[in-house]
Amino acid sequence: MFNTSNDKSAGRASGPAVGNQPAINIIGSGTQIEGEIKSESDIRIDGKVKGTVTSKAKIVVGSTGMIDGDLNCENADISGKVFGKVEVTDLLFLKSTGYLEGDIITGKLVVEAGARFTGSCKMGVKEMKPSEKAPSALQKEAI
Repeated sequence: MFNTSNDKSAGRASGPAVGNQPAINIIGSGTQIEGEIKSESDIRIDGKVKGTVTSKAKIVVGSTGMIDGDLNCENADISGKVFGKVEVTDLLFLKSTGYLEGDIITGKLVVEAGARFTGSCKMGVKEMKPSEKAPSALQKEAI
């Protein structure tokens, strides 16, 4: 319709756009999985997973969901239970029904009232103390 070239294939349906459509992977309530899960797209867990869950996108642990293992992703919303190390590059959101037992490494953290967390937390980019910074050019000349 808007194509001004002479390409006759323009405008034809060429089947589902596999590379363009983000996939959502769902592990439903009542489902139990043991092993490692890796995905390029979003994952929603309402069942139980024993093992590492890795996504290059978002992981949502629903209120009936449980992960007994490590979680690695870009963003995460936790309403269920997680037992393990959680590494989130951008935003980790602990909802009011969420329970997390393990260490957190994240860029940003939001904790709703009622959420429970036991472990250590490292958040944001580590800033260097003035005493840790490399000596400036003027300081090097004085030495």
